[in-house]
Amino acid sequence: MAGPLASLKVVEFSGLGPAPLAGQLLADLGAEVITVDRKAAVADPTDINRRGKKSVVLDLKTEAGLAAARRLIAASDVLIEGFRPGVMERLGMGPETCPERLIYARMTGWGQNGPLAQTAGHDINYLALTGALHAMGDADRAPVPPLNLVADYGGGTMFLLLGILSAVIERSVSGKGQVVDAAMVDGVPAMMGLIHAMLAQGAWSETRGTNWLDGGAPFYRCYTCACGGYISVGALEPQFHALLLEKANLPAEHSKTQNDAAHWPERRALYERAFAQRSRDEWADIFAGSDACVAPVLTFSEAQFHPHMKARETFIAPNGVLQAAPAPRFSRSKAGEPAQPGAIGGETDTVLEGLGYSVAERRSITG
Repeated sequence: MAGPLASLKVVEFSGLGPAPLAGQLLADLGAEVITVDRKAAVADPTDINRRGKKSVVLDLKTEAGLAAARRLIAASDVLIEGFRPGVMERLGMGPETCPERLIYARMTGWGQNGPLAQTAGHDINYLALTGALHAMGDADRAPVPPLNLVADYGGGTMFLLLGILSAVIERSVSGKGQVVDAAMVDGVPAMMGLIHAMLAQGAWSETRGTNWLDGGAPFYRCYTCACGGYISVGALEPQFHALLLEKANLPAEHSKTQNDAAHWPERRALYERAFAQRSRDEWADIFAGSDACVAPVLTFSEAQFHPHMKARETFIAPNGVLQAAPAPRFSRSKAGEPAQPGAIGGETDTVLEGLGYSVAERRSITG
């Protein structure tokens, strides 16, 4: 497969969540990604995080399996693992046993050290500890988790990838690899520069649902339409806000006091009544092509059919399984459509042969 990362060889120890997505995104951009799996299984076209990857099944409870894993690691540029701290060391495959040029990428929620490093957790827990979760949802109810997009994939996967590719660049200077400690509790706060700035400036309240970006502002929230669907409104800038008022037939004088929070409760109620007069798609037509920053709230199944998404071919559906096309896009190093998920362990024999194992040796490892 072509792509800007076609020269990169990655070994991924299979797991759940942000690490497999990181491997998938690297594979999408052309990297050779080989997952080390525990047990063979048939191909599952819905296992999207496996697309574009190869798979080798090794028994890491045996010395032969561990030896094969070490040989695979030695032939790789990057190792990705998402176990609790110490697991890889107990297997004899910690960073200190690996080649000096290897980039050893570790993905966890709590990080490699700290009081909670050995504690189980999930996206909602990591998000909670950063302060971000407290700001999400309506003021009169408990915070609402934003799926698992923010901690797992925003603060996790994306920072793991940033660490890997930064280490690849640094290795081109030093000739040495290093450990990347990607922790979701580090990544989420790193995305909160704007919020931290507004807190420091006294422009953000810790009372949920009273702020510019948390649904408190009448011009930055979602409204229920006559059909029961929803419309999203994000008219932050004055010129965009003026367009919102004009097209929704709302009072033009609201522009003068747009950011006066004292007016927001009554205006939210007024805007709710206004948007409830038409269906979602009627509002979408009214605002189509304008700079009012208004868009229909689509379901997962609807999104693929939106004219803009179709024009950009943002979604693909191989074997009828809806999923995102590779992103981002490049002017020269085009990745193309990724290979779909194969059988777990489907490349075991080929991978071991590439590592120099004879037929007899391969049989002793795989049984």
